[in-house]
Amino acid sequence: MITETGRVVGVAGDRVWVQTIRTSACESCSARHGCGQRALAGVSGGRANQVLVANSLGARVGDEVTVAIDESALLGASLLVYAVPLVSMVAGAVLGHQLSTGHAASEAVAMMGAAVGLAMGFLAARQGQSRKAGTWEPTLVEVRQGVVASLE
Repeated sequence: MITETGRVVGVAGDRVWVQTIRTSACESCSARHGCGQRALAGVSGGRANQVLVANSLGARVGDEVTVAIDESALLGASLLVYAVPLVSMVAGAVLGHQLSTGHAASEAVAMMGAAVGLAMGFLAARQGQSRKAGTWEPTLVEVRQGVVASLE
């Protein structure tokens, strides 16, 4: 499980909005000097992210919580979002090139095939994401009571 600590900043029905700043893993990682994630965190100043999580442990606004996601879920989501569009784009380019062999505009047809393949890959990823959405959600694994700031 990949875990991250955050603070509950809002409640939406049976879910809570958890705000995290993704820097804790960067300090202990051996690839921290050549990592794109660390570079992005440096550019954004460690800007906070918010994620909507099922409130299975009764967290309230102001509580410090730990959220977790399974490594296989993260890998599956990454493959769906990155690999499916890329593979379909390459397949579209190859198919476009094969269909236009010998024509003067074969490169243009191959590029159009790549664009169509990329679009189809994005659509397929979108469909796959909507079917798997529940299995790829992070979960609350720990709640530490915090000071609740009242805004009333």
